Amino acid sequence: MAANPTVTRLARELLGAHLVGHGVTAAITEVEAYDGVHDPASHAFTRTPRSEIMYGPPWRLYVYRIHGHHCANVVTGPTEHASAVLIRAGRIVDGIEIARDRRPTAHDDDALARGPGNLTRALGITIDDLGADLLDPAPVALDRPGAPVPADRISSGPRVGVRLAADEPWRFWLTGEPSVSAYRRHPRAQPR
Repeated sequence: MAANPTVTRLARELLGAHLVGHGVTAAITEVEAYDGVHDPASHAFTRTPRSEIMYGPPWRLYVYRIHGHHCANVVTGPTEHASAVLIRAGRIVDGIEIARDRRPTAHDDDALARGPGNLTRALGITIDDLGADLLDPAPVALDRPGAPVPADRISSGPRVGVRLAADEPWRFWLTGEPSVSAYRRHPRAQPR
């Protein structure tokens, strides 16, 4: 499968951006790219009512529930291509007391938004936020303060927990960042 330069480029550019939700801000530290209709690991590979938001305009929030928690994705487009970036982890930079209240079992502040379910819980993101315009300041927004993260500070590797196209190196994270989640390969992932 050939990499879509747009979705993988945008995934890397989201590192360091701030995701703001319901009184808490997280600096994004880990993401995964999904190439929509060209990617068998993407929810949009087959068009369904759940993935319909991904076919619309970019910079919308795609939220879905899996294994009892929510996951947040930035739809990157283009329209009808359905590419999106899963926000896997972040470092809380504002609203830390609110995040701690929402994640009382986190063993330290680095763990508050480590993993996609923990991130949405810390930011208060639920299915009610599905479709939010991330360029609008409320209720969930994306802010890209400052310059992009330099390429030499970004690591990449295979995506977490997917069965198809599991070895695509489309997971990106800030090297050495303690809020990044551990890699777990799906037990039934297909080899290249």
